[in-house]
Amino acid sequence: MATKFTDAYDLLATSVLLVDDDGRLLHVNSAAQDLLERSLKSLERTAAVDLFIDAQAFTKALDYVSGRKLSSVRLTLSLRKPLESVPANVTLTRLLAMPWSILIEIREFEQHALAERNERLFHEIEIYKDTFRNLAHEVKNPLGGLRGAAQLLEMELQDPALKEYTQVIIDEADRLQVLVDRLIRPSQSQLSMSVVNIHEVCERVHALIKAEYQDRITIVKDYDASVPDMKADMAKLVQAYLNLARNAAQSLLSDDRSRSQFESGSAVDDTARGPQHSDDRPQPAGPQITLRTRILNKFYLLNKVHRLVVVVSVVDNGAGVPMQLKDRIFHPLVTGRAQGTGLGLSLAQELAHQHGGLIEFDSEPGHTEFRMLLPLEQV
Repeated sequence: MATKFTDAYDLLATSVLLVDDDGRLLHVNSAAQDLLERSLKSLERTAAVDLFIDAQAFTKALDYVSGRKLSSVRLTLSLRKPLESVPANVTLTRLLAMPWSILIEIREFEQHALAERNERLFHEIEIYKDTFRNLAHEVKNPLGGLRGAAQLLEMELQDPALKEYTQVIIDEADRLQVLVDRLIRPSQSQLSMSVVNIHEVCERVHALIKAEYQDRITIVKDYDASVPDMKADMAKLVQAYLNLARNAAQSLLSDDRSRSQFESGSAVDDTARGPQHSDDRPQPAGPQITLRTRILNKFYLLNKVHRLVVVVSVVDNGAGVPMQLKDRIFHPLVTGRAQGTGLGLSLAQELAHQHGGLIEFDSEPGHTEFRMLLPLEQV
């Protein structure tokens, strides 16, 4: 049913389906054909309900709109595609004085591609971790023997100056032992769940970062007071969020631009602010970290649509994540700092995943944001 109206719909980037009162497809625009991975010829006169896995919910919405009980209905459905199903926002709108009865608009979740990427990343990280744990177990025993031999040698030495060398061996063995222990620590230890207010986590991390870095970094609090309580392991959330904040702080102070600005006396005292848009906020002169909380509705996270998701962010104004590290930033032992271990972000991602969430990031010079996304349905 090609008309001047359908030609106009074909110019839209939004997926549009035009149906009759019985829900039969009369026209499918070009964007919808691309989304569904099917041709117009194969779709015309077929039932629109067959495009969705949640048939009952779609049929009910169609009945409301076709029966003129509602002029428009919006809902979240799983869209059936040839090789997979994907979540989408679907809007049914009653048309008047048009060749078609109902217009259906489909918007695929923008988060879907990102969630798929993070899911692949998580499985990739698990493979790396298994390899590192096996390697760590192989290293642990000879490392203990090396330390023990150095202690025995130190007991036999009469010259105190020579004992300095054995002490170096012992200290380095201890340092490697700590690294090995972190690599082989069980990743799926039992969560100790309790009712947690996410801002208690933020305040704990704020206090720790403030005590560690004092006036070298400005810390801004940008909280959404409407965030409800959730069930979580308080200690593990603090550890995950602390790792993100500490990573930002270490990156800021290792950045030559930020350090030179601080040495010129540009850092300011700690502040607390209400929600602001980054575009409206003047760029700070010295190193700054923002601890931020927000709420997302109907968010697709780890293959599931959650009614509410809390976003706990750490934003810094440093030089950003190096381009060569962006695809590997959560891999164990990957770091952009000479003194870094490359375990902080990997552990934080693991702890977030234990809570059914994940960590993602955006980074460019002057603005890097690491976001921990956690579902709130547990309470």
